[in-house]
Amino acid sequence: MLALSSMKSIHYSESLTLVCHPQTPSRAIQRIEVVVDQAASGLFTLAFILQGDLSALHIPEERPPRRADGLWQHTCFETFVMAEEGPGYRELNFSPSSAWQAYAFRGYREGRELEVTMAPDIVVQRNEDRLELAVEFPREFLPPGRSLRLGLSAVVEGSDGMLSYWALRHPPGRPDFHHPDAFALQLVGS
Repeated sequence: MLALSSMKSIHYSESLTLVCHPQTPSRAIQRIEVVVDQAASGLFTLAFILQGDLSALHIPEERPPRRADGLWQHTCFETFVMAEEGPGYRELNFSPSSAWQAYAFRGYREGRELEVTMAPDIVVQRNEDRLELAVEFPREFLPPGRSLRLGLSAVVEGSDGMLSYWALRHPPGRPDFHHPDAFALQLVGS
C-alpha cells in the first residue's frame, strides 16, 4: 500500500488527469480530466471532462436520472472514497445517461447498495469531441471521517464494445479500481 505522504493532496479545487491502463488502450480518447471541489457547505462536486473522437465511443444517451446497477459495464465515471486507511470505502458511479449508483463496502469488494436520502445532481454536456459530466452530491455519500482518500476513474466503451480503463493511479496487474493503491488523492480538511 502507498504511504499517505506519496499521495497528492488538495484543499479545495484542482484539475487532475486520469491515465489509461496500459492493457486497455483507446485511440479515440485524447485525455480525461477531473475537477474535484469540496464546498464549505458540505457539498462535493466532481466534473469529468473527456476529450477525443466521441463518434468512436459508445456514450449512453441522456435520460431522466435514476439509480441503476452495472453502470461500469459501459461508459461510466467513478469515484472511490475511503476514510483514513479503511478498510471500508464507498463507490459512486455516474453515467452520461444520468443514471447513478452508490455502494458502501466493509472491505475489498465486500459491499452493498448505499442508502441515501437524496439523489446526486448530474449535468451532462457534449459535442463532437468533448463530453462533460458534472455531479454534485452531499456528504452523506461519503464515509465518516475527516481524512478522505479518493480514487478517481472512468470506464469508456468504444463503438466496438471494447472497454478502456482510466484512473489517477493503476495498481500492478489488471485494472482494479477497488485496490487500495488506486486511492491516490488525499482530501485535506474534509
